[in-house]
Amino acid sequence: MANGTAAQIAKAKWLNRVKWDEHGLVPVIAQEDGSNDVLMFAWMNRDALYKTVELGEAVYWSRSRKKLWHKGEESGHVQKVLGIRLDCDEDVILVEVEQAGGVACHTGRHSCFYQKLVNGEWVATDPVLKDPQEIYKK
Repeated sequence: MANGTAAQIAKAKWLNRVKWDEHGLVPVIAQEDGSNDVLMFAWMNRDALYKTVELGEAVYWSRSRKKLWHKGEESGHVQKVLGIRLDCDEDVILVEVEQAGGVACHTGRHSCFYQKLVNGEWVATDPVLKDPQEIYKK
């Protein structure tokens, strides 16, 4: 971590209230402030949650890449964190965010939850707001 050392993270007693799973992770729901739209679901480890608080922007744990993932690091679609809540069982986190660019999903949609079950079929109901090719130019 750039600014948060292991010692600083260890001293952050508030992290101990979270019930981390056997992999040291907690599920996280990102909800858009104002609209209350659920934008995405992800995971955080202790470092990610600490870094999220430190930066004021969402940092998740990428299970596929096995590393911290600062939301928007490639796309520019960062999530400014306005609030963090812990559920009653203390095993799920809700981050209230302001979504930069109005796009949270790597498919270019506002929310990752753009598919709806209609008559036994998954139907994409939300429009692509930005072409993913444009988002992730390399």
